[in-house]
Amino acid sequence: MLILRSSVKILISSIIVVAVLADALLLAQPVQVLDKAEIANKVGSIRVGYFPNINHAIPIMGIARNSFKDAFSDIEIKVVIFNAGPSAIEALFADQIDLAYIGPNPAINGYIKSNGALRIVAGAASGGAVFVVRNDTDIYGEADFAGMKFASPQLGNTQDVALRTFILNNGYRFAEQGGNVRIIPVQNPDIFALFLKKEIDGAWVPEPWGARLVREANGRAFLDERQLWPEGKFVSAHLIVRTKFLEEHPDLVERWLKVHVEIVQWIDDNKAEASRTLNGEIKRITGQALSENVLVDALSRIEITYDPIRQSLFKSADDAYKLGYLGEKRPDLSNIYDLRILNKVLSEKKLQQIQG
Repeated sequence: MLILRSSVKILISSIIVVAVLADALLLAQPVQVLDKAEIANKVGSIRVGYFPNINHAIPIMGIARNSFKDAFSDIEIKVVIFNAGPSAIEALFADQIDLAYIGPNPAINGYIKSNGALRIVAGAASGGAVFVVRNDTDIYGEADFAGMKFASPQLGNTQDVALRTFILNNGYRFAEQGGNVRIIPVQNPDIFALFLKKEIDGAWVPEPWGARLVREANGRAFLDERQLWPEGKFVSAHLIVRTKFLEEHPDLVERWLKVHVEIVQWIDDNKAEASRTLNGEIKRITGQALSENVLVDALSRIEITYDPIRQSLFKSADDAYKLGYLGEKRPDLSNIYDLRILNKVLSEKKLQQIQG
């Protein structure tokens, strides 16, 4: 019995010694402390949404040429293709995507409804919208709109606001308000079909639909929307980011914007190759390429740019408010832009920063 007790004491002492040594070894190990920037980089993927439209040339080109993939070799790039602005905004707010290339009015509506859950961090395209009328109508000037029926792609979207504002500014009223000009919102493919059937007299559409109506549906360009804007510039697409993602991962947004700006420069320097690549990607995504004539016409009215052209967005928002699309209270959009990272990138590349 005495021998057994002694053995137990020796065993317990050994265990205590081992435990103490183990603790000492653990304490001797260097402790890894991650700073905020390192923690921010601990993301598995960046999720981006865009449309298969020619004014979304930056993401289309960046994905096709692996520009984003090369810049984020440590992070997976996940692409989500959308066909409408509202669905992209919903995905952004549902934490299904982090960034999105989108038109101005969906961004405005999303910003207002979410109380600032998104920010515009860069421009993507200027121009690219046209008011087309049928060649066999008697529309030769603004005085000829009475009794006409026009179409826009969606109620309250960017082209719808532009069309309705233009009609009102020329002294007309809409049929539902006792006037003699009717506007119907239908999707772009349906506009094309109605144009061919002669069931509408004209439409205000984004490219390449404007070029297609002219080239393939016996239409003529009544007005290039650039004629209505200072220096012919107005935002038709820009890059938005979830505010939370921007706050938590500014380093990733900066890396994205560096590529974004470089793609704009590459497109400017390689227009022919960029055009071919863009059309090839549109065919891959949608199953149908644009004809050469349509593509040339459409691209002639679009400028790919990182400048968000802020004042044009504020003007579009004011027009939408006057049409009753943004509620009873005039919206405060003073914080919808966060261009600090873009200007940092531009400064490092010795390019002119965005003012205002």
